[in-house]
Amino acid sequence: MKSVAPLLLAALMTLPAAAEDDPHQWLETVDSQAALDWVRARNAAAAEALQSEPGFAAHQRRLRSIFDSDERIPEVEQLGDRVYNFWRDAEHPRGVWRRTTRSEYRKAAPDWETVLDLDALAAEEDRNWVWKGAQCLYPEYRRCLLRLSRGGADAHVVREFDTVTRRFVDDGFVLAEAKHGVAWRDADSLLVATDTGADSLTESGYPRVVLQWRRGTPIDAARVLYEGRSSDVAVDISVYHAPDHRHELIRRAITFFRYQYFLRAGEHLARLAVPEDADVELFDEQMLLHLRSDWHITGEHYPAGSLLAMPLVAFIEGRRRFDVLFEPGTGITLDRYERTRHTLLLNLLDRVRGRVAVLRLQDGRWQRRDLEVPDLARVHATAIDPDRSDDFFLTVEDYLRPTELYEYRDGQDGGRVIKRLPHYFSAAGLRIDQHQARSRDGTRVPYFVVGPADAASDNVPRPTLLYGYGGFEIALTPGYQPATGAAWLEPGGVYVVANIRGGGEFGPQWHQAALREKRQNAYDDFIAVAEDLIRRGITTPQQLGIVGGSNGGLLVGVAMTQRPELFGAVVCRVPLLDMRRYHRLLAGASWMSEYGDPDDPLDWAYLSRYSPYQNLHADREYPPILLMTSTRDDRVHPAHARKFAARLQAQDHEVLYYENIEGGHGGAANNAQRAYMDTLAYAFLWKRLRPGD
Repeated sequence: MKSVAPLLLAALMTLPAAAEDDPHQWLETVDSQAALDWVRARNAAAAEALQSEPGFAAHQRRLRSIFDSDERIPEVEQLGDRVYNFWRDAEHPRGVWRRTTRSEYRKAAPDWETVLDLDALAAEEDRNWVWKGAQCLYPEYRRCLLRLSRGGADAHVVREFDTVTRRFVDDGFVLAEAKHGVAWRDADSLLVATDTGADSLTESGYPRVVLQWRRGTPIDAARVLYEGRSSDVAVDISVYHAPDHRHELIRRAITFFRYQYFLRAGEHLARLAVPEDADVELFDEQMLLHLRSDWHITGEHYPAGSLLAMPLVAFIEGRRRFDVLFEPGTGITLDRYERTRHTLLLNLLDRVRGRVAVLRLQDGRWQRRDLEVPDLARVHATAIDPDRSDDFFLTVEDYLRPTELYEYRDGQDGGRVIKRLPHYFSAAGLRIDQHQARSRDGTRVPYFVVGPADAASDNVPRPTLLYGYGGFEIALTPGYQPATGAAWLEPGGVYVVANIRGGGEFGPQWHQAALREKRQNAYDDFIAVAEDLIRRGITTPQQLGIVGGSNGGLLVGVAMTQRPELFGAVVCRVPLLDMRRYHRLLAGASWMSEYGDPDDPLDWAYLSRYSPYQNLHADREYPPILLMTSTRDDRVHPAHARKFAARLQAQDHEVLYYENIEGGHGGAANNAQRAYMDTLAYAFLWKRLRPGD
């Protein structure tokens, strides 16, 4: 056996200089005057460089009109006898929470009743409120816990609201700004995970203590039900309400994908003996288990990616023979599932193409019905009123087909279209193709190409935009993107989406193939798609741009530092880029199961090989880059983008930088900001990738 000492020594020798030797670390202080002055100076430079591009103002107006359009399909959830929707438009830039009836919603122009006007509330309270959602009490749904964020951050306040009086409840439940977990037990008590000081948070900045809080008492007097460890990611709470029972489930997130589940029985917590990398949900009296790894138990073998079911009481009594609701096949995986009153809606992927199956437990046996859906499309089934009916919505869309919303009524085999988006851009002469690239290790990586029908055969390379993500088991599926269509496809560009490892397109194994020390596989996949596009004659390196955000921002940062000659431009949004310090910045510690621990020399040995910030060099040529982030992003620290821009600039590379002063991890707090930032990005890409420029 070889000694690990040489490996450890080599790893240690690759460590960067101590933190105090990083000349740009001062940019990690988010709101310091010096940092904000630096941000404003670079914002002004980016605006000056790009707002003068031909048609900038017209493109911005068009994107704003798309985002504000009254013809968008309102996403609704049913609460009691009304459906509720949160809506932003030109008249309501911060948005309104509104409601109507199901029958009214089916109309082309429903009559909506405003429940809460966020613009009016923001003006009254002088707060830049951004809507984060509502959690309402079963079964009347009169009392709701509203989540409101300052400027779009993940941290938010919680305030109790009455949907009948349409007012906040006097002396109701209120939680100060923090990253909360909260669930109703009954009208007078909550389960809460929040920041109460005194070591109540994990190292990732999320709550680690679950409290039971009674109305009329201070949060400091709430009873402690469970405590996780400071090294955990977080604790989560779920309360499942039904007419004849209530189940309370606490989830301890040890890492991002390892959990322990505790079912509350009276005053006791019983740990569920399930694999730590499995997801647990409750459906009526059934326990559902979605596996991320193979499970061998009591003589049975259940493969990774399977969905299993068993009566909860039977599991507690020690029985371990499950019903298999879904088992992955070649290229077929379970993306997600939802419950209605009596059925489960399985949203499947078949070679990254959407499929839907409906399961019903009848006479002790699960019956399956597959819906007929289009090919090369994203289809998604969503329950409408899961507490009372088996009705569901089905959305159907692809890159060129505007979204259609079907309503499936209880007992009906077919649905009918009740909403349809207009064509926000001209798709004449465009088509969708699916190809495969061969990665460095021989793995075949699928990708979608959207562009002129003859893009792969007329030998005329075109400006091409390549997008990827490749992380956290998130699948990229074909969806209608009006802004991309209007700003990129309609003017003649080609749009490409790469389904690289690290995502969820082919189940847990596809994700696990790019974890930690295997992360380079995701970057090799992305580079292989870029090379395949060039080989096919679809584009050239000078005309190939790449874009990604968050983990996708890390992806394009790695691609540009490892293979800069392949790309003509880079747009990098709300990114991770300094992998030496990511775990010390905001929520970064929660992702160490995905990337690794930079403080472990063996982990840093592979992290250091791809960390974009540490792999910038003055003597290399890089494609021009536009970095975009948000001051109010409290998930991925804006210092990643700030420091990367500062180092590029110090090395005399071409870089533009724009930081929205608000907006959270999404980058923008309202449609106006979103339209402006998107217009900046597309102006930059066209300026760099258009032939002759």
